[in-house]
Amino acid sequence: MRRIDVIAIGIGIFLAGGGLFLGLRLFGLDGINAGIWSQAVMVGGVVAWLASYLLRVVTRTMTLNQQMDDYESAVLQQRLDELSPEQLAALQQKLSAEDEG
Repeated sequence: MRRIDVIAIGIGIFLAGGGLFLGLRLFGLDGINAGIWSQAVMVGGVVAWLASYLLRVVTRTMTLNQQMDDYESAVLQQRLDELSPEQLAALQQKLSAEDEG
């Protein structure tokens, strides 16, 4: 993620909190209650984001892990494609022998 993306996301979240505050004010809440509820919603959003992040860490479905798995699969497939038919047959016999033994 680029620095400008982080700045844009930060400004967007700031404006969303302000918009939520103004919306609650227009809905009829006084300034203190509108501030409390807008902060509660924003903190709830941060907690939900953190929970989703921790879930991705625990289940190992983060972007980097997925990219590493895809890379390893591609490298193994490329090595398999580069084998000659004789080498492939020898590898299959070796794997069959290991499965039986």
